[in-house]
Amino acid sequence: MKVKKYETEVAGRALDVEFSDLASQASGSVLVRYGGTVVFATATIAREPKSTASYFPLSVDYEEKFYAAGQILGSRFMRREGRPSEEAVLTGRLIDRTLRPLFNHKIRHDVQVVVMTLAIDGDNDPDVPAILAASLAVATSPIPWDGPVSPFRVALKDGEVILNPAYEDRKTTTLDLIACVKSGKINMIEAGASEVPENDIVRAIEKAMPEFERLERFQKDIIAEVGKSKMEIAVPELPDAAEELFKKHIAPHLEDAIYGARDKSEERSGVGELLKEWKKSVEEQFGPPAGGLAEPYFEDAVDVIVHKNILERDRRPDGRKMNEVRPLYAKAGAIERTHGSGIFYRGETHILTVATLGAPSDVLLIEGMEVQMKKRFMHHYNFPPFSTGETGRMGAPGRREIGHGALAERALLPVIPPKEIFPYTIRLVSEAMSSNGSTSMSSTCASTLALMDAGVPIKEPVAGIAMGLMMESGGENNFKVLTDIQGPEDHHGDMDFKAAGTKNGITAIQMDVKVEGITLKMLASTLKDALAARTKIMSVMLEAIPRHRDSISIYAPRIISMQIHPDKIRDVIGPGGKVINKIIEDTGAEIDIEQTGEVFITARSKEAAEKAQEIIKSITREFKVGEEIIGTVSRLFEFGAMVEIAPKQEGLVHISELAPFRVGKVRDIVNIGDKVPVKIIEIDEMGRVNLSIKQSSGAANMKYPPVSPNASRGGPPPADTGEGNHFRPRHDRR
Repeated sequence: MKVKKYETEVAGRALDVEFSDLASQASGSVLVRYGGTVVFATATIAREPKSTASYFPLSVDYEEKFYAAGQILGSRFMRREGRPSEEAVLTGRLIDRTLRPLFNHKIRHDVQVVVMTLAIDGDNDPDVPAILAASLAVATSPIPWDGPVSPFRVALKDGEVILNPAYEDRKTTTLDLIACVKSGKINMIEAGASEVPENDIVRAIEKAMPEFERLERFQKDIIAEVGKSKMEIAVPELPDAAEELFKKHIAPHLEDAIYGARDKSEERSGVGELLKEWKKSVEEQFGPPAGGLAEPYFEDAVDVIVHKNILERDRRPDGRKMNEVRPLYAKAGAIERTHGSGIFYRGETHILTVATLGAPSDVLLIEGMEVQMKKRFMHHYNFPPFSTGETGRMGAPGRREIGHGALAERALLPVIPPKEIFPYTIRLVSEAMSSNGSTSMSSTCASTLALMDAGVPIKEPVAGIAMGLMMESGGENNFKVLTDIQGPEDHHGDMDFKAAGTKNGITAIQMDVKVEGITLKMLASTLKDALAARTKIMSVMLEAIPRHRDSISIYAPRIISMQIHPDKIRDVIGPGGKVINKIIEDTGAEIDIEQTGEVFITARSKEAAEKAQEIIKSITREFKVGEEIIGTVSRLFEFGAMVEIAPKQEGLVHISELAPFRVGKVRDIVNIGDKVPVKIIEIDEMGRVNLSIKQSSGAANMKYPPVSPNASRGGPPPADTGEGNHFRPRHDRR
């Protein structure tokens, strides 16, 4: 085995890069070790192009291997990796979004990048090493690519910038941001934040920029030494005659088709008809192979028109100003019987979100390679084909749905109340009913409305917006930031920038580009305009519902939380769960007990929850000396009687404490099942309770049986009524 190693240090930890012949038949491969986390990346290109493809066929797969965590995971019935986890899908998307802009999209050869996590040390997240490994695998391969890129995780803690923090450190950071940089330009951002001001985000990336550049030099030195010569891939072009045909018959009508439409359907039909006509003409005159090149040529022509109009004339396809948001509409409480719902419109993007509140036990259990947790807040996103006026597959969520749902979830998570304040499990489902630009940010807005309608006491409302960018090719100073992108601006723009946050700051960012990258100046300008747009959107949302409802829906379950001593947990559960199951059976409530002794009682009615609470209180009650209780005689001995003062809790009444006179036999005074007043007179160091009947205040109202002539009285006994040995208060006499 031939191995060539390179070493450096990143954020105080060793970074090792190894090239070997382990995957000798891949076009490129590399092993990256950061701390104890190890990832292996390969890049492979097909020998022949896809003759029918009208797009660049790139696929990126991130594979989690359970052995990397040193555990046998999966279900009891399938102990092997199956469908990728959401974490794996999201990491794969990070890699894809970083690599894709730097390929020549006219290539029609299949390119596949596969990254496998081989070991994880519990400190270093494999996502950043995975991006780095993918960058090196492609850059050192023969595959044409304009890399490398340098990934870093940038965090803020107490105002200080931290690079590549370990898992434990990330728990206390206010910003968790992954950025990728090439030649000083940012080409991908994924961030979650706790209401961090925009300026702090720019400052954090700016401060980390020297480290980005150092990592890029490290990669370039490696590529210069072991990189393979790049393939010469012939990119087919349309014949000159076909280009003349386009200029004569299509180009004169293209701008009117783009800018004359009133809505997405008209724009789609107008431009679509022109494309259809163009492809048909090319195929008829130059053959089917040329027809496969017609659509990319058409798209490039639209791209030029859209860029030119925006950069030179401030002219957007729908006539809006650069910083103008489309018409907005917000409604809270749209659907009856749901626990909460919200509808949000931004132009032709329409989202319905429904909130459901559940018991603490409804949490999502995640047992992945790197994430093992209980998740009490979930946001799920659906994108049915009818939302774009099309037909298509319905069913399990794809990578797009998982990615958009995770982005909105990240945006809302910082404002979700902790379990101690609001113990419910919360699930949001956003349905994209109509789509024309950034359904993920509209989902964030609709979800905020649904949470407030459900009575969830969120910290602050969250609004989101999608921003775009048009820049002159090769120029960094001539650019225009677009607010609320849609249609052709999204498709032909140079950046898709999603920002969500409260009035206090950012909670989530996601940025993709179609160019090499953007500068810090562009980033700062985008964040500034995004804040203005979010402020306007927020005002419309707060008109619909100014604050969260004062109470939850009548259809939502009721939860009562209480604290018991951890030592009492076993008493509530009982042997084999007998006690807790009996409480559930008797009340219909659902009971969850934490190891800390925190108890959550969930029921469909307040009365049922309170009934279960009272039972648990009686089981776990901790008594004090001097307390008086009505108990039940449970056992008899020669020296006294055991009295049950609470479920599964007994105390001893010594024979000398049964009555205010000498008692010969315990059975002369009490029998099993009798209700008797008792007073706690002692609790010893072992927790044993000693009781007294004669010292209780209720003893004065009780009657005793006749005293035998040999009894030594401590006081006159009550008169015999002939009613037996049972103690009864005088007012119960018949």
